[in-house]
Amino acid sequence: MININNISSIYFLGIGGIGMSALARYFNEKNIRVSGYDKTETALTKMLVAEGIAIHYVDDISCIDATADVVVYTPAIPATHTELQYYKQHNYCLLKRSDVLSMLTTDTLCIAIAGTHGKTTTSAMIAHILTHSGYGCTAFLGGIATNYNSNYWSTGHNKITVVEADEYDRSFLKLTPTMAVITSMDVDHLDIYGTEENMQEAFIQFAANIKVGGYLIVKYGLKQGSRFTATYTNTYDIANDKANIVAQNIMIKDGAYVFTIKGSQYTLPQVTLHMGGMHNIENVVAAIAVAKYLDIADEKIIAAVASFAGVKRRFEYILKPAEGSDEIANDKPILIDDYAHHPQELKALLEGAKNLYPHKKCIIIFQPHLYSRTIDLAAQFAAVLNLADQTWLLPIYPARELPIPGVTSAIIAAQMINERVELVTKEELMQQLLQIKLLPASQLSQTVIITAGAGDIDTMVQPIKTIFS
Repeated sequence: MININNISSIYFLGIGGIGMSALARYFNEKNIRVSGYDKTETALTKMLVAEGIAIHYVDDISCIDATADVVVYTPAIPATHTELQYYKQHNYCLLKRSDVLSMLTTDTLCIAIAGTHGKTTTSAMIAHILTHSGYGCTAFLGGIATNYNSNYWSTGHNKITVVEADEYDRSFLKLTPTMAVITSMDVDHLDIYGTEENMQEAFIQFAANIKVGGYLIVKYGLKQGSRFTATYTNTYDIANDKANIVAQNIMIKDGAYVFTIKGSQYTLPQVTLHMGGMHNIENVVAAIAVAKYLDIADEKIIAAVASFAGVKRRFEYILKPAEGSDEIANDKPILIDDYAHHPQELKALLEGAKNLYPHKKCIIIFQPHLYSRTIDLAAQFAAVLNLADQTWLLPIYPARELPIPGVTSAIIAAQMINERVELVTKEELMQQLLQIKLLPASQLSQTVIITAGAGDIDTMVQPIKTIFS
């Protein structure tokens, strides 16, 4: 087995992926030659290039690094990919992203955060608390933390790693964490697991991989929750007092949440979170549970949470109200962008927005992600989208999948009770938004527009902002 810390060059197939790019940044920081391929140029790949990483966007073996000691790839790369086939046929050292993450974290105090939703924000919160408090860590995240404008950073000299544990393709089963958080186990990835029960079994196995003497923090009330075992286990919740750690006395003040965290042996008052969505308070509860277990001082934890600026595309304000007011200006809507692509994520997103802005009209623009997820969860998507006052559904973003006959966004719309739903192309959507721009200022200021999805809907965010700026 190759020593991943003793190589001179590494090549990434799918380098623009959020998990892959974090690893690429790690090796680049270690002065190891990094290069790679991705299908399309994105804002993230441009950042990697600016950091000195060579990237190309055509599947062409003349562009590869023929001297690479290690080639890293993701399940999103098709087996027929020319470059992947070349590396296989010529017996290069091929590793999945999950293999590399396992190698880098096995000999560390690894804090791994798993869950079908909530893991990115919780991971970023934990890494930020450790960094801001001076405790230090190396973070491999599945999103861009706003405070650092990155999905990877390393501070301090201790061997502490914070990693997002991805359940797709059972990748998280390769990790052996010292501490773990499980935020959720809602049904997803049935193309991998087949049944909800199989997926839940994978989470139970993930928890069983925690090192002897380790610590497990689990969202209260999860199915199969009684089967989780670790030397030390706590449950958390946003309010249910049956959980070991809870949030209490939640208030909204100047657009922020202010609340108290109550554990069995501690109380942290006046915790302030400048990030929308009640579900993010719940993420804070889990993050603080980790920090308290590491004996970080209360005042340092509270200061770190107050300074946490969130994660890009996680309830991210594009046009935000001014402090001390729920208005931006008298002629602009509130714009929020989110990565939500699962029904439970959408539910948390919509409920969070309606909780903060109960008297405003809520419009959601949703781009379904994957044909398989759409057909598996169409009824759940429909039920959640009924919460919005108006829904625009974009075509399904296929990602790694080929089309499934008869599966379109229309199967979600057909099951919605709320009749204010419309199927639109990107071009039609922009025309609709231009019409909204013409509404009286009094109506615009009472509107919240949300863009949501894990595909390429993020490329529309700035054009939409331009319309209303």
